[in-house]
Amino acid sequence: MALTRAQMDRKMDEHFGFEARDDVEGVLATLSPDVEHDIVGAPTGPTRGHAGARPFYEALFNDLSDSSVECTRRLYGDNFMVDESMWRGRAPGRPFGLEGRDRPLEFRLLHVVEFTDAGDIRRENVWLDLAAIIRQLPQ
Repeated sequence: MALTRAQMDRKMDEHFGFEARDDVEGVLATLSPDVEHDIVGAPTGPTRGHAGARPFYEALFNDLSDSSVECTRRLYGDNFMVDESMWRGRAPGRPFGLEGRDRPLEFRLLHVVEFTDAGDIRRENVWLDLAAIIRQLPQ
């Protein structure tokens, strides 16, 4: 049975909430045990399962802080959504291999997310505006 838009919204908002609190365990709890986690352009390529996704979130939470995500648009299908959002925060670490120097940062994100029938995230495909990040974090 397909999830409702409200159910998908709740799961994504929960996922983003855990990210805003740098809560690795919380983020992983929103993902299915066999999740396909794909940050497009990441050197690892797509990873599988909680063990595959964990290193990305641990590094992300070291590299970025004070994060907030503002949704600008969501499109829905049967057990999937496309979420377009704006990420805002600071870059104290080395996000995406760039020296952050604790500078403010904002960039667009596009998530393509598939859900299990139970409502967990089965596939998270993330596209980010790397050109905007590079412009704001010149080396």
